[in-house]
Amino acid sequence: MQKGPLPGFRDFYPNELAERAYIMRVWREVARRFAFVEYDGPPLEPLELYTKKSGEEIVGQLYNFTDKGGREISLRPEMTPTVARMVGARANALRKPVRWFSTPQLFRYERQQRGRLREHFQLNVDIFGEADVTADAELLAVAIDVMREFGLGTDDVVARVSDRRLLRALLARIGVEEAQVPRVFEVIDKVERQPREVSVEKLAALGLAAPVVDEVLALVQSATPESLRARYGDDPAVDERLSEFERYFDYLGRLGVREFVRLDLTIVRGLAYYTGIVFELFDARGELRAICGGGRYDNLLEALGGPPMPALGFGMGDVVLGELLRSRGLEVPAKSPDFWVAAESEEALPDVMTTATLLRRSRAAVEYALRPQSLSKQRKAAFSAGASYLVVLGADFRERRTISLQSLTPTEGIDGLGPLDELMRGKPETLDSLLQVIAEHPQVLTSID
Repeated sequence: MQKGPLPGFRDFYPNELAERAYIMRVWREVARRFAFVEYDGPPLEPLELYTKKSGEEIVGQLYNFTDKGGREISLRPEMTPTVARMVGARANALRKPVRWFSTPQLFRYERQQRGRLREHFQLNVDIFGEADVTADAELLAVAIDVMREFGLGTDDVVARVSDRRLLRALLARIGVEEAQVPRVFEVIDKVERQPREVSVEKLAALGLAAPVVDEVLALVQSATPESLRARYGDDPAVDERLSEFERYFDYLGRLGVREFVRLDLTIVRGLAYYTGIVFELFDARGELRAICGGGRYDNLLEALGGPPMPALGFGMGDVVLGELLRSRGLEVPAKSPDFWVAAESEEALPDVMTTATLLRRSRAAVEYALRPQSLSKQRKAAFSAGASYLVVLGADFRERRTISLQSLTPTEGIDGLGPLDELMRGKPETLDSLLQVIAEHPQVLTSID
């Protein structure tokens, strides 16, 4: 019998689940800040939904099977086909642009490596029904603001953006034939992950002359909008695409994220359904896989049997993001109790339970000993649980509701005191005073997100 989870899957102990919950909470907060609304779909879909989008070769990467009804189905490996199907089914009734997000668990049967498992949770953000570059800027701003919300800055994260239409126009300008473009895209997509001589060999094998090969490789390295305009701006198709890209950069500046972004023509996104601006987010030190990736896929709805509709979106997984947060010391521990309620007398257990109930109804996280223990043992248990405060019921609790409040995790900068100690100063040491302070200052509770 296997003792651990299946290869590529994870157990979520409390600390790991706390990290996942934190990541998903930030995802939701930022997406809602941008007025995206949440949706979800089934974890099982017809296998055809994925082969129609990505070809039969994707089957080797799926958890697929024949169900008891004889249907060929698969655990969802991504969310884009599902959302495209859902939007297509109600395209006429939905207000445009459609601004949706989801946080599904996804499954892919592929080789495990750092940053890639066989299951992960992912933030998906999509816009349907808007063709202008304003939507592309809005989409990338969501992804970057997620990074900011985690406390990551330009020293931590970089967004590398490109435009497949611009790259196509540039390749045509330097002599690459239209029939060669898809295969050239495949080589460019791997330029950073293979030696230059391998790229040269692959491009030459496509029939590109040596000067064209050199220009292709020079083109995709360290290009800027200014350098591209200076060298290729006389071409009308290049000029048109550059003008839109410059407008895109201007909008990113107005959305407050331009400093995170740089042009990188090696970003083409291997999936053939992307049609326009594409991007990937990386850690600035280059130590991890891409944190996030996405772009425009204007033809996908129609390809899946829906109406023609411009669309764009991105996916951001929790695995690489979690590694990045841990590397920067930004992970979040599991929540600890706000209060541990104790009493010296074993007969006071009913009062301890009553006090715990009243504090819990004030939205505090509260624990107490479930069996009789000495006060010293209860104090040790409170420390072990990570409780912020120990509430000890007084001997005359039933008559006067007296308590003793003791800080177990003093706030930095306040010698031996926590925030509640300050707020309780000068007030009667009673349960009623404590409940009143909590009602007036709920921010003192660490259990409230």
